[in-house]
Amino acid sequence: MAETIRTPGMVLKTAPSGDYDRRVVILTKDFGKISAFARGARRQTNHLCAATDFFIFAEFKLFPGRSAYTLTDASVKNYFEELRNDFDASLYGMYFLEVAEYNTRENNDEQDVLKLLYQACRALVHPAYDNELVKVIFDLKMLMMQGSFHRGEYDEGYSSTARYTLDHLLATEPQKVFTFTLKEEVIAELKRIAAVERRRYSDGHQYKSEEMLSLTLT
Repeated sequence: MAETIRTPGMVLKTAPSGDYDRRVVILTKDFGKISAFARGARRQTNHLCAATDFFIFAEFKLFPGRSAYTLTDASVKNYFEELRNDFDASLYGMYFLEVAEYNTRENNDEQDVLKLLYQACRALVHPAYDNELVKVIFDLKMLMMQGSFHRGEYDEGYSSTARYTLDHLLATEPQKVFTFTLKEEVIAELKRIAAVERRRYSDGHQYKSEEMLSLTLT
C-alpha cells in the first residue's frame, strides 16, 4: 500500500474540479512536476483552500495514485501576498509559472528550476529590481539550464557588461542570480539575446502570459 509523501514545492497551476475540489500542478523538489487533487479546496473553510492558490510555496503532503496525487495537507512557507497586491508584478509572476510548467516533467530532477522560480518571484516583490530585469535573467538562466545556450555567438556586437552578465549567469547557481541591477540599455541587449536563444529552443511555442504582458504593459 502506498504511503503518503512530503515534499517542498510551488503551485504552478490551479483549476476547478467537480463542485468543490481543485486540481493543482505543483513543481516539487523531489518528484518534478506533478498533478494533484485537493478535495474540498474550493470551500472557503477548507484547510487546503489557501494552499492551492497560485504562487504558493509550501511543504506538501501527498498520497500517490495511479495517474495523480491526492493533496492531503500543506504547510505554507510563502504566500507571496505582494504579488497578489501588485497587478504588474503578478503578470510577470504568471509568466514565470507558465514557463516552469511548460519546461518541466514528472519524475525529473527539477530542483534548479524550482530554485530559480522561487527566487524570481522574490525578486519581483523586491523594490531594488526592475521587473524587466528579473524577466530577462529568468529567461536566460532557464535557457542555460536547458543546455541550449550558444554563448560564443555573443562576443561581437554586445557591450562588455552584457558579455560579463552572460558569463556570470552561466557560472552562478540559480538561487543566486538575482543579486545585481543593470542599466536599461544593457537589459535591452540581454532581451535581444534571450529572444534569439528562445526562438532556437522553443520551436515556435508562444506563452499566453507573455502575450498578456506585452498587451498590458506596453
